[in-house]
Amino acid sequence: RPQSFSPQFLSPPLHIEPKKLLKSRGRKSRVRAMPNSSIVNSTKDNGALRNFKLNESTFLASLMPKKETGADRFIEAHPEFDGRGVVIAIFDSGVDPAAAGLELTSDGKPKILDVIDCTGSGDIDTSNVVMADADGCIRGASGASLVVNSSWKNPSGEWHVGYKLVYELFTETLTSRLKKERKKKWDEKNQEAIAEAVKHLDKFDKKHPKVEDVNLKKAREDLQNRLDFLRKQADSYDDKGPVIDAVVWHDGELWRVALDTQTLEDEPECGKLAVFEPLTNYRIERKFGTFSKLDACTFVANVYDEGKILSIVTDCSPHGTHVAGIATAFHPKEPLLNGVAPGAQLVSCKIGDSRLGSMETGTGLTRALIAAVEHKCDLINMSYGEATLLPDYGRFVDLVNEVVNKHHLIFVSSAGNSGPALSTVGAPGGTTSSIIGVGAYVSPAMAAGAHCVVEPPSEGLEYTWSSRGPTVDGDLGVCISAPGGAVAPVPTWTLQRRMLMNGTSMSSPSACGGIALLVSAMKAEGIPVSPYSVRIALENTSIPVGSLPEDKLSTGQGLMQVGKAHEYIQKAHNVPCVWYQIKINQVGKSTPASRGIYLREASACQQSTEWTVQVEPKFHEDASNLEQLVPFEECIELQSSGKEVVRAPEYLLLTHNGRSFNVVVDPTSLSDGLHYYELYGIDCKAPWRGPLFRIPVTITKPMGVKSRPPLISYPGMSFLPGHIERKYIEVPIGASWVEATMRTSGFDTARRFFVDTVQISPLQRPMKWESVITFSSPSAKSFAFPVEGGRTMELAIAQFWSSGIGSHETTIVDFEIGFHGININKDEVVLDGSEAPVRIDAEALLSSEKLVPAAILNKIRVPYRPIDAKLSTLSTDRDKLPSGKRILALTLTYKFKLEDGAGVKPQVPLLNNRIYDNKFESQFYMISDSNKRVYAMGDVYPDSKKLPKGEYNLQLYLRHDNVQYLEKMKQLVLFIERNLEEKEVIRLSFYSQPDGPVIGNGSFKSSVLVPGVKEAFYVGPPSKDKLPKNSPEGSVLLGAISYGKLSSGVQKEGKNPQKNPASYQISYRVLPNKLDEDKGKGSSTTCSKSVSERLEEEVRDAKIKVFASLKQGSDEERSEWIKLSISLKSEYPKYTSLLAKIMEGLLSQNNVEDKIHHYEEVIAAADEVVDSVDRDELAKYFFIKSDPEDEGAERLKKKMETTRDQLAEALYQKGLALAKIESLKLGL
Repeated sequence: RPQSFSPQFLSPPLHIEPKKLLKSRGRKSRVRAMPNSSIVNSTKDNGALRNFKLNESTFLASLMPKKETGADRFIEAHPEFDGRGVVIAIFDSGVDPAAAGLELTSDGKPKILDVIDCTGSGDIDTSNVVMADADGCIRGASGASLVVNSSWKNPSGEWHVGYKLVYELFTETLTSRLKKERKKKWDEKNQEAIAEAVKHLDKFDKKHPKVEDVNLKKAREDLQNRLDFLRKQADSYDDKGPVIDAVVWHDGELWRVALDTQTLEDEPECGKLAVFEPLTNYRIERKFGTFSKLDACTFVANVYDEGKILSIVTDCSPHGTHVAGIATAFHPKEPLLNGVAPGAQLVSCKIGDSRLGSMETGTGLTRALIAAVEHKCDLINMSYGEATLLPDYGRFVDLVNEVVNKHHLIFVSSAGNSGPALSTVGAPGGTTSSIIGVGAYVSPAMAAGAHCVVEPPSEGLEYTWSSRGPTVDGDLGVCISAPGGAVAPVPTWTLQRRMLMNGTSMSSPSACGGIALLVSAMKAEGIPVSPYSVRIALENTSIPVGSLPEDKLSTGQGLMQVGKAHEYIQKAHNVPCVWYQIKINQVGKSTPASRGIYLREASACQQSTEWTVQVEPKFHEDASNLEQLVPFEECIELQSSGKEVVRAPEYLLLTHNGRSFNVVVDPTSLSDGLHYYELYGIDCKAPWRGPLFRIPVTITKPMGVKSRPPLISYPGMSFLPGHIERKYIEVPIGASWVEATMRTSGFDTARRFFVDTVQISPLQRPMKWESVITFSSPSAKSFAFPVEGGRTMELAIAQFWSSGIGSHETTIVDFEIGFHGININKDEVVLDGSEAPVRIDAEALLSSEKLVPAAILNKIRVPYRPIDAKLSTLSTDRDKLPSGKRILALTLTYKFKLEDGAGVKPQVPLLNNRIYDNKFESQFYMISDSNKRVYAMGDVYPDSKKLPKGEYNLQLYLRHDNVQYLEKMKQLVLFIERNLEEKEVIRLSFYSQPDGPVIGNGSFKSSVLVPGVKEAFYVGPPSKDKLPKNSPEGSVLLGAISYGKLSSGVQKEGKNPQKNPASYQISYRVLPNKLDEDKGKGSSTTCSKSVSERLEEEVRDAKIKVFASLKQGSDEERSEWIKLSISLKSEYPKYTSLLAKIMEGLLSQNNVEDKIHHYEEVIAAADEVVDSVDRDELAKYFFIKSDPEDEGAERLKKKMETTRDQLAEALYQKGLALAKIESLKLGL
């Protein structure tokens, strides 16, 4: 997801309801920020940031911050190093080439070298080839007749055609605007038509005051119907959007593209195909188009696969253009609004899929990396990211490592917006070793100018929402910080030039632009460019933000400084380009290697631990063995920032093959709370280089909860804007939820607080609860959230960085936490489908709790296997890896049927919810009906989509370059999950004895659990008559079960357990239905037939199939047909299906001379069909409404329906034949 705040979240005084900000994934996630830090030990330049007064120039400069990183002073001193000669790939939502400041570089070169849609969301199938007629017209893919321009060169005469609904290319915001504009115009025309219809009706009534004539009545009725239709159609108005026709051809040199956009225009001559100025691939001529003046949306065309695919590239949000503007915008008339590196060039790689809102896809990410290498980019900026299960792991991480280590690209990315709690950095920016992760910093100038606060903070600080480290494996997470907000260019369709956004999405391009200045200087000065040397220079020259060691978890090594980094690079230009890979293992444990030491749980903080550290120098893949690897040798001095806690050897001789050493960490004497240390590796011969590698050591020593009942209180905490309080608590074993109260006092204007809790468990995403709470006046607010007993919980309370600025009143906060829990012997309750209930043992370990069990089943999940699996090699160059390997695609097709309309959610448990920490490159699905109408599309985060009754195909696309991986996925199970309607939701009952579900007594409602005393009860299965009618064998009913009652009484007994903070999953397996004696006759009959009987039936059906295929075109063929019909009828005289086929054959005969005789034969054949049917049995079956519950009943239903149809057809054809005979006799 893009990692920036939408505009409505930027104004400091704005009050935001927590529910509005805390939306779950949908397509957009809540973006959050980071803890308070302040600059101490600041330089003269940095100190100037605090003692400023805004004027026009400083105001404009604050909108595009560069002073904070020294970028403005660097360009002033070295104007020729302003990014010239540097190419940056922007992995984002797409860049608008028509946006302000993105036309040219400072030295007059094209700003944007290429614009690519890596997701395929703008692809149009243009494989259909047509030829022009004598008038120069072709038939477009939409069916429209199109006139081609006679001046267009097309030696082959072949025109590739395709079409697209234009709304599929637009953002939701633009589509909404266009729909309003189009609806307004439509309403005007409709009102004109209504007025005209009323006029005609009124004129008719005046002319015919009495309408008695039949023709006049019909005429008036037509006029009235027309008026009624015009009035009603406004209610059914549904704007699916205009269709644009696309035409692609080869002019002998290049592939050319033209669009017909008449449906977007009001003027009749506008938008015609013939007047379109042809485009070619953007990288060749760098031309773009605009669909219409109304939408003002810029687009680019690219042709692939020999004209078979046309890619229309539009952006899927303003985010990418804004990011590109921060990094490189050039405004010759407004230099203060320039981006950080105005001389740099761009390649726009759209990774946000328009079909998914703006979500990145694996396909988009891989193609973007391919494009970055192909264009020989120097840097990549990616302001996107997600939470991850495993850090520094996955297919994308593997490809990034190759791009950085082999192709020397510098990868810069956002750290995330999920702060202020620790361990909230996202992937890939905050969790990948080869990527420079950037946190978001706000200076006083930015606060005053860009954010327009009344009174800016006296010192710079990290934004409250900026994500923090460490990663779950101990890496620092945030590398450096940079300004995290700007007023930058946005696409033309927004109808404005610039917009304010903030987020680590903005800090990343700010840092990337600063790095582009360094690369520009390095190229000009002949210094080899390496991501390794650049990163070390950045880290060792950044200004610390904050005076405490643990502030590095928020800001990384500090606020980057371009000038100082350049000086460092110049001094170190002869030093080998090496990255030092760190792998750490705890002695005596077999856990996977980590990149840092992270002591978080109470048990780890109560004793000394020993760790083995492996330091391995990594050269680029093209490094020379003899000239670089063999001679490499460094004498390293190991320095600890806290020798009393972190002890290590003093010296280390490091060669190319690496070296290991042991470290002892002793946290036993530390106080409760957060502690951070670093172990540095310093070059003994060149200590000026600073730390060559750092081993981060993070200790969060929790306080125990010993009181009973378990309560913790934090009274009298003082808050100013940006201040963060972090508390670490060992959650008592047996706790499953918390009830907390936050009281505020001592302030005047409204205050906004972020309240976060985080717990970490192995192989899980951090368990995070978050809330944004606004206090308009001193008051108290209560809330409840889940916890996991026995694990450390961080409680982070932060006053938003701009909340309360200017009031000078300290906010006093009292925070009280109460732990609650009911210990259950089952994490998940599984009802196996039998009549037996499941026993549950409950125990309150902490204090007395009210046991009020509640359980519902409100979802059904049906498994499907693919009916088809196709493995193919992708043909276009955008799917060819830099190594030369082509990517393979596996297309799995599933079929499912809905008896009623329902909201369905496809799920692939193996792959879902993992985009970066997944070894599979990409997953994407499309749901379509039998007419190939697409209803839904999705990816790693499937959404529920309402579908009408019918049969559907779901195609799942998987990509990888390893054929063996894909082969193993050919039978991949997919679940179709749907929510049950309210009337179908099953509320389960609880019993005090095992026979309760059958006998019907012994109901269990509630009890009070006393610590140390277990209580058992049973949850019964749902009765079979309550199961949803569409619950096939193998499906699973899902729901939630809860046990406790909140002391606040928010949850009422028997209500939805999903609203309880401590709820668990419950499931019920659907077994085969019982055999119904009436409905299952067909089934039992089939099963009871002998092998010889079944063989005879199959032979009979095969004979009839051959008979039905016979032709009767000649006399000889007809004679053969008659002989076989007589033979079969003698063998199966009363078999309805045979007799129906004989009647069909008679009806198919042509050129019959004696028509009366022919129709008499039809009547006789129809009578034989009618006589063969047991009409009483048929009537009885359809008199009773029956829903097939098993395979046999389904077969019987199908047989009865076929017989009914055959009977109806025979009666119809008999009546028709009798009528024909009567007509022939009358000579008609």
